[in-house]
Amino acid sequence: MDALRPGDPARIGGHRLLGRLGAGGMGVVYLGRTEAGALAAIKVILPEYAGDEDFRTRFRRETEAARRVDSPWAVPVTGADTESETPWLATEFVPGPTLSEVVARCGPLPTRSVHVLGRLLSRALTAVHGEGLAHRDVKPGNVLLTADGPRLIDFGIARAAEATALTATGLVVGTPGFLPPEQATGAGAGAGPEGDVFSLGCLLAYAATGRPPFGSGAVDALLYRTVHDEPDLAGVDDPALRALLGECLAKDPAARPAAADLDTRIAEDVPGDGASADWLPEDVARMIAERSAAMLALPDIEATVNTSATTPAPAPARRRFLALAAGGAVALGAGTFAAVRLIGDEPDGRSGASPAGRRWVIGVHADLTGAQKAAGRAQERGVRLAVDRFNSRTDKPFTLGVKVLDDGGDPARSVRVAEEFARDRDVLAVIGPTGDAATGAALPAYDEAVLPLLTVSSLQISYPARVNAAFFQASPSYAALSMPIVNRLLLRPDVERLGVLIDRSGGQAAYQAGYATNLMTPSLTTGTTHPRVVPAGTSDLGPVIADLLGHRSDALFYAGDAAGGARAARALAATPFKGPSMAQHTAMRPEFLERAGETAEGWEFIAPFTDAGGVSGEPGVPGAAGFVTAHRKRFGAAPAAWSAEAYDVTGLVAQEVAALVVSATKGGAGRTGSPTATPSGSTPSGGTPSADGRPGRAALVAAIAASRYEGISRTYAFDEERQQLVGQDAHLYRAEGGRYRYLGPAPKPKS
Repeated sequence: MDALRPGDPARIGGHRLLGRLGAGGMGVVYLGRTEAGALAAIKVILPEYAGDEDFRTRFRRETEAARRVDSPWAVPVTGADTESETPWLATEFVPGPTLSEVVARCGPLPTRSVHVLGRLLSRALTAVHGEGLAHRDVKPGNVLLTADGPRLIDFGIARAAEATALTATGLVVGTPGFLPPEQATGAGAGAGPEGDVFSLGCLLAYAATGRPPFGSGAVDALLYRTVHDEPDLAGVDDPALRALLGECLAKDPAARPAAADLDTRIAEDVPGDGASADWLPEDVARMIAERSAAMLALPDIEATVNTSATTPAPAPARRRFLALAAGGAVALGAGTFAAVRLIGDEPDGRSGASPAGRRWVIGVHADLTGAQKAAGRAQERGVRLAVDRFNSRTDKPFTLGVKVLDDGGDPARSVRVAEEFARDRDVLAVIGPTGDAATGAALPAYDEAVLPLLTVSSLQISYPARVNAAFFQASPSYAALSMPIVNRLLLRPDVERLGVLIDRSGGQAAYQAGYATNLMTPSLTTGTTHPRVVPAGTSDLGPVIADLLGHRSDALFYAGDAAGGARAARALAATPFKGPSMAQHTAMRPEFLERAGETAEGWEFIAPFTDAGGVSGEPGVPGAAGFVTAHRKRFGAAPAAWSAEAYDVTGLVAQEVAALVVSATKGGAGRTGSPTATPSGSTPSGGTPSADGRPGRAALVAAIAASRYEGISRTYAFDEERQQLVGQDAHLYRAEGGRYRYLGPAPKPKS
């Protein structure tokens, strides 16, 4: 939970406000307390929706319907005012963590916990459906866990059956990945109780496996899989649970059981009155206990009066509660982040003093201990070298430091890292995160803080919607990389059909790369494709390879991870095939060479990172000699993949900050415009320099968006609409003699 902001009210409908629980597209949710001491979550509708009569009519009907829902497993409505200038709805406040938080931090739940969850949530939905309602957003984030059972929350998009005509035609209402096919196709207005049962099936599969049954990633891909693919229930070992999930996830709404039927079919004892949290694993019970204990640290009512233009700093007791309510920050000093360093980055490790005595920070948000730790470490080193270079300038207007936080590749931890950086006002910009999932999870925190975030290794085709445009994808996306892949494999006289093998073991990276390559082939060439998708964990790729070759594939592209790439290489080597073969750059790891052995020979890779003299052991790109020398001197080794890219974007940030500082000092607008300019949606103060001359974050966002920077790996410029890297520059490698040889820039079509 966050502290109240200067523009927030101090009181709503008899509730004294204590803080912000969150904000969404339609309103802000506050934690409030009545004069009698009861806590409530209060949703206040934004003014632009409050002035829409159709929206207000829907909100009025939904509130009236939600008041009628009576179930111990659905959080009750405790108050509302649908007619005021700013409509609001209050529900009982439950301090437990959400199911999404629990799974992210503690992993999948055991079978008994999933059974209890399913039985009690089915009772909540039975009560909802009994009042003529469909919830229509049953998802892990809308389920709170307590010692005596779950609580279903957020009826903000629920629809009374008689009011569904008010829903806009074709509007997809709900959360992709947890909504039913009938909503995914755009026929959302007609979705009813059967859709909630499908969503419950998705939620229970997520609780049992730790992942949504139709994957994650780009919304359009999610919707397509929901409508056309079978759910991925790998890891659900209990036969009864697996069968039940299969019925809930039926594509035909009429084939799904009713919520009331689920209650009787799930044979599992449920917690009784006053029960302990023994229906949950010990680490989850501990999370619940921490949240409940935090309630004891709440301030008294008078401490929350907010009558001045500036919100006062919270009292110590309140600060402790805010940290606990935010989800685990109490452990910050006990190893929440595996690596937290803030050091001067002069070559000797001492902080150099600028003429003005100003010292600011570049953040590094990286995976330093997880699956992508090699890339994360390489990026950290690249940032440090760029800061070394800047601090060595005799005319520098300020000194830079580096602050490194490790998310371990975990999305939940990534959110906490982002929040830590956002709170640190000395942090000018952040480089990272390393992985796709960690980036998507962290974006809301960076966007709300208008803190510039530049990633060089998260390559998703699309990301969650953002307001302040503070995120820059400084590397080609999977879609952009598919173009040189197609050019390399199909722009040759002996290739007419490309076999595309999409291995789900590679996650969303494999799906997006394979999908984009399949899509781009007929657009860029006269060739055709034969795609095949294999489930995660498929050990024998021989039949799939045989199918690709049996359909006259002249070339092969593998999208997946290193282990799967090695299996594909061995299977292909057992055939007479002699055509070109290529694997996604995510497979370009030592593991591929080790497992594939001699069968790796000749495989090629299109990669977004360049060779700066270390990846292949040969001279790399022109102009990188100084960088390579500095890297060897500082770290005793040649630069690894991704180091040069991180070095470049750090130099870009330093260039733009220096330009803004010099411009502000001279009182001019500078080459990137006024330092007080702000992107749409940000606060004016975000663009105003601080008392020590530090540029506002919003001004830096605007400067980066308008910048052009010549790095050692590529030229950096961003498109205006999505702030993605302009251009599709990529690099070509080949496996030769047990190593990866750099062949140079990836080919581009002649016209």
